[in-house]
Amino acid sequence: MSAKLLVSFYNLFLLSLVLISLSACDNNKPGIALGTLERERIAHTATVSEVITELPVSAGSQVSKGTVLVKLDDTLQKAQVAKAKAEMQQAKANLEKVHNGARAEEVADASAQVAGAKAASVKSEANYQRAKVLIKKELASQATLDSTLASRDENTARLQSAQENLLKLINGARIEDLQIAKAIFATAIAVLDSEKKKLSDLTITAKRAGLLDNLPWNLGERVTQGSPVAIVLAGSAPFARVYVPEPYRVNVRVSDKLAVQVDGLTAPIMGTVRWISSEPAFTPYYALNQAERTNLMYLAEVQLPDSAAELPMGVPAQVLLLTVQHP
Repeated sequence: MSAKLLVSFYNLFLLSLVLISLSACDNNKPGIALGTLERERIAHTATVSEVITELPVSAGSQVSKGTVLVKLDDTLQKAQVAKAKAEMQQAKANLEKVHNGARAEEVADASAQVAGAKAASVKSEANYQRAKVLIKKELASQATLDSTLASRDENTARLQSAQENLLKLINGARIEDLQIAKAIFATAIAVLDSEKKKLSDLTITAKRAGLLDNLPWNLGERVTQGSPVAIVLAGSAPFARVYVPEPYRVNVRVSDKLAVQVDGLTAPIMGTVRWISSEPAFTPYYALNQAERTNLMYLAEVQLPDSAAELPMGVPAQVLLLTVQHP
């Protein structure tokens, strides 16, 4: 069952209790919105299925933003980061190689290859011309002439190949090769950043200050991916989640001051309306006549001051709507 569906069932259940309570209220005490004290629940989930190696903070402790809550085994992910870093360095070296072009030694070697091929070409050309003279004097066979011709053509092709190779080294890499090397390097950097992010996610820290309410997994257990490993109740103080009856909705606005009566406390606490729904949480299926539209309820949240930080969740609360103070 999804979390949203559970929240919906919880709200419906709470609304039914509110309606029952309102129906049981004395008509001499109008202007009361019933509800409970709540806090924002921040669920920190595991991004991978790994073993819990550290639980630095115990449940029930106050934590600040950035506090380490859970550490998962990072041995495998560290190896992935090292691999990505090596591939990035390889891509960087390849980019520099393409950008810098051939070394002076490589150009000198290619020049020597051209000189050698040129000498061989001159020699084979001389042998061919000599064979032509000899065959006219009938001092050489046709096979000798064909062999010297083939040797000349082969050496001529080698010379052209050596010259082209030298020209390629002198001109340097093509712009397309340089762009390919840059793209490979950029990809390697992105992969390394991704692996580093996965590594940092194995150390789960508090995203907001609050109370560490629960650690669902024990030290040494292998968590499942996507499961909550730490629950933080954010905020310095709770808020009252109440249902405002329809007759009082028009008088309640965001930033209004309202008195909140909490069970167990003798004096009410002044809170601030931080949100109120624009749509009713309960709408009858029949026409909303004057007698029935008072059944409409509007969900609202009244933030308590920091002095109420020690109040627990789930405690019933009543908001006195007749004490509204507009800013």
